[in-house]
Amino acid sequence: MNLLNSNDFWQFACQLYSKDGMQARLLDYQNQQGKNVNLCLLLYYLDSLNLAISQAQLSKLEQCISAFDQQVLKPLRTSRAYLKANHTEIADYAAIRKELLSAELTLEKQQQQMLITTINSFALTPCSTPHNTSLYL
Repeated sequence: MNLLNSNDFWQFACQLYSKDGMQARLLDYQNQQGKNVNLCLLLYYLDSLNLAISQAQLSKLEQCISAFDQQVLKPLRTSRAYLKANHTEIADYAAIRKELLSAELTLEKQQQQMLITTINSFALTPCSTPHNTSLYL
């Protein structure tokens, strides 16, 4: 099996995220169910490549990004939400928001690279109808 490429995954993720309704669906998974958007995107990516993972492999993927999610991405999202709620009191809100969004995007890409590095250590199973997303969601 060829190793998965993080740039190919990033391109797939950006394209999928921009499709009608997908952003809202993924953010609902994140905000309502506590799911990780990048992990969801990876599972959709694997489905598109007809590759299946096991529940144990899914658990390892969750573990590989857990600390990064808790210590880096979630606090940044919390900061952005706070600033948005209080934007009238923040003189440079637009500039700050733009910088935080850029930083978040860079960090999301880093998390995707972490996922690809981890999944490349797995033996993936070719499958004509994989349902990786249903394992997670």
